[in-house]
Formats: sequence, structure tokens, C-alpha cells
Amino acid sequence: MNYLPLRTARLTIFLFTLMMVVCKTHLVNAESSSPPNIVFIISDDMGYSDLGCYGGELNTPTLDSLAADGVRFTNYYCENMCMATRAAILSGVYTNTSYQKKELRKDLITIPNVLKQAGYHTAMSGKWHQSKLGDTAGLPTRRGFDRYYGTINGAGSFFAPSSLMRNEKLIEEEFLEKDFYYTDAITDNAVKFIEECDAETPLFLYVAYTAAHWPLHARDADIKKFVGKFDAGWDNLREARFKRMQKLGILPEHSKLSPRDAGVPAWEAEEHKAWQLRRMEVYAAQVDVMDQGIARIVDSLKATGRYENTLLMFTIDNGGCHVEYGPDRKGAYLPEKTRDGRPVVPGNLPHIMPGPEDTYQSYGRGWANLSNTPYRLFKTFSHEGGIRVPLIVHWPKIIQQGGQLNTEMIHAIDFMPTFADLAGTQLPKKYQGKPIVAIDGSSFATLLKGEDFKGREAMFFRWNKGKAVRQGNWKLVQEKGKPWELYNLAKDPSELKDLSKKLPKQFATLQKLWEDWYRTSLMK
Repeated sequence: MNYLPLRTARLTIFLFTLMMVVCKTHLVNAESSSPPNIVFIISDDMGYSDLGCYGGELNTPTLDSLAADGVRFTNYYCENMCMATRAAILSGVYTNTSYQKKELRKDLITIPNVLKQAGYHTAMSGKWHQSKLGDTAGLPTRRGFDRYYGTINGAGSFFAPSSLMRNEKLIEEEFLEKDFYYTDAITDNAVKFIEECDAETPLFLYVAYTAAHWPLHARDADIKKFVGKFDAGWDNLREARFKRMQKLGILPEHSKLSPRDAGVPAWEAEEHKAWQLRRMEVYAAQVDVMDQGIARIVDSLKATGRYENTLLMFTIDNGGCHVEYGPDRKGAYLPEKTRDGRPVVPGNLPHIMPGPEDTYQSYGRGWANLSNTPYRLFKTFSHEGGIRVPLIVHWPKIIQQGGQLNTEMIHAIDFMPTFADLAGTQLPKKYQGKPIVAIDGSSFATLLKGEDFKGREAMFFRWNKGKAVRQGNWKLVQEKGKPWELYNLAKDPSELKDLSKKLPKQFATLQKLWEDWYRTSLMK
């Protein structure tokens, strides 16, 4: 297991002169005498380089601090869309198998199902996106969670979110409060679940933020903090991020920055600069409020005596989203009016500044291209820009040398078996009276404890506009409607030199590997 420890006790965002060395190290202070609390936090539609500790200029001091005392994974992969990644996480099964007909399959066992048999209290706060509204059998409380607060739909207003529920009851009255903001409400309930859980009972808490998914909604005071922050424009900011990522060791020195996306104009040629800047300022404000909320969750863990033996993980469900929200787009997640009766005007309209409740916009292709620095493409694609995201792991009782980088390949399907191992339990042989659907994930519990880790041979992807397989340093990837492409990620992390014609044998080997996996996945 390869780590790249920073030679400082504390990571500071803009101190990028740190020297890095490759070494093997053990993180273990002592074996935990009791199963850890597990707090799993996921954010929505952010890129690989947005966080300060991954090279971005966004304000994320809490996450940077957790990274400074923990481990950052640089080869962690999710699926290319939010619902797909969440299904893979909860089930340990590739999304091609686990997510069908717009819902998590009812015959799949979930993480909270498994942890409950180990004596855990299970709770969730935030976005579910694994079943349709009105499907009682698909609710979080029917899939293993003891308590639930959040939204069933995949998106919605931050001021008046659609499908807001507590356990199994719709609670529209909560967001009618004047100061309601959904990110804060997710945090409030996560903290409440921590505080109300019996101190002797291990806790599994799943916190699923909707920040920074569209719509661009934030309070004026939070937006003002970022005025001027992005005035350099996406071209200069991409270059600056890329250099910081190399100095931090997030990227190898020989890596290259992918060209600006073909659908994005040069910043100098951008016609609506003030509007574009406001989009990114609101996006940053959404992330900032989430980071403040995570600080409150950490404080509650400390106040309840759970902090030292809590495994806290933070990740993102897919890369930055390039979608330009159109004025004619409809959906149950889009309210017609604000809480005080004003019409909501949807669409990325440059004459309307985003942020207030009566707007409904997204941050668009240019800023998503920045978020995914240095990679190509976006959410919905299986190129690196769509599926490689941060993973921060923090566990005070176990991780003794913070600020490390880990280069092992990990996938969203690996959390299920990992948490089962750490809880000291095994996957049951049956679920709902039938043999369980075999999981695809592999436990990396030994890696977290600083012990020998076998690693994984390959990982597979098939969703929306992308297909891919990664085996070692080799990756075969296809954008829907286009030919397969072959890359050596060790030499070409940004997928700039397609080797499919130059290396036909390697191409054929990976193509067969993907096809064999796909055929098998359909039989589950």
C-alpha cells in the first residue's frame, strides 16, 4: 500500500512548496476495541479539484482539516451520475445491476441492513434518489435506516425542496419557515441523530448533501463572501489549479492539463462575464455552507464522545455537471412559485443573476470544466472528468499520520464490504428469504488499518453516456456513439493520447474484459 505523506503537521491550502516522498507506513495506533462509528458524507455534482485540499480555491477549511489529519485517495472512482453512484455505494453492486427502472432493486441488501445486524443504529439525512416518490417500499426506512430526514427526489429548490420527508411522512411545513435552507436542514438533522443516539450503540450515519447540484441557490450573505474570487476566469483558474495539484502531489509532475473543453469559449471572449462570475460565486457559496455544516457534525461527534472512534468519510457522487439548465425544462423538482407566491423563472438566462429563490439555474460547462481540472468531460461520461472524485478518510483512533495521499484504486462498490469488515460482521447468505445478490465490491478495511492490502484487478463502468474498464494503469473508455479509446493512465492521466490503434492487442484484451463483465452483470 503506497502512501505519499506530507512533511508538515497541518495542510494549509496555499502552502504548495511541500515536498512529497513515497513510502510505506502503518497508520495503526492500536486495534479498535469496539466497532467504529461510521459517518459517510457525500456531496452532489462537484469536480475532482474543487476542494482546497485537492488544489481548488473554494473555501473548504473543514474538509481540508479532515484531510490534514487523515488520508486523501487519488484513485477513487464513482459512477458517472448521482443516482448511480448512490446505488453502488448502498448495495456494493455495480449500477448496471443494482439500479433498474429508476430505483434501487428491492432484492438487494444495503449497508444499513448489514450494519443493523451488527448492532448499529442507522440514520440518514439528505438526498435519497433511490426510489420514486409514493413508493413506500422503496423509502430509506424500508431499506435499513432506523431514522430518515431528507428528499426522495434527485434535485430541488434549496429554499423549498420537493419531496421533503421525515421517516415516511411528507413535511412541507418545515421549509415554509423564512430562514429555511436545505443544506443547513440536512446538517441540523444529522447532528440531531448523533446527539440522540445512545452512547453505547455504534452509529452509522449517511449524510447526503444536495450541494452543489443545481439549482444555484444561496443566501446573499454567503454569496458575497466570494465576490471577486473567480474574476481571473476559468482559463487562468484551471492553470493555477493544475499547478497546485502537482505541487500537492495530487497529480504527478509529468501530467498535462487537458485543453479547454471544445464547448467552452476562451474567458476573454465570454460575453456575459458578470453573470458567469455570479454563477461560480453561488456555486462556491453552496459548498461553503456544506463545509460549515460538516464542521458542526464533527463538533457533535466530539461533544458526544464519539469522535476518536468515528470513521468519517467524505466523497462526491460524480464529476462537475456541464448541463446548461434550459428555460423550458420541467420536472417535479421545479416549483412554479416561491414560498411567498412570486413566480420562479427557470433557465440560464444571463439577464437574471442566480442565487435567489425565484431563480433556477446551473453553473454550466465552463465552470464544470474548471471543477474537473485537469480531466476531460463531465458528469454522465466515463472519462476521468465524470468518474474520478475526491475521497477523504478520517479516523483519529486509527490514522496516526495525517496528510497522506493514497494511490490505491477504490470504487464506490467497495464501501459495503469494508464497513461490514470494520463492524465485525459478515454479509448474510440470504435476504428476504432468498440468496443475496452477490456483491461486486472488495473490502479495503485492511488498507485503512495500515495492513497488507491486495488491491483490485479491475473496475468497470456502464451508465448514461459512458462505458469503461480500468485494469491497472490501462483504461478503455467509450463516449456514447463514438469509438472506444485506450489510455495508459500512468503516463497520460488526462486521457490525451488514444492508443487504441497503436496497441491493438491491449485494446482487444480490455474490450473482451469489459464485454465478459457486462454479459455476466446482466445475469444477476
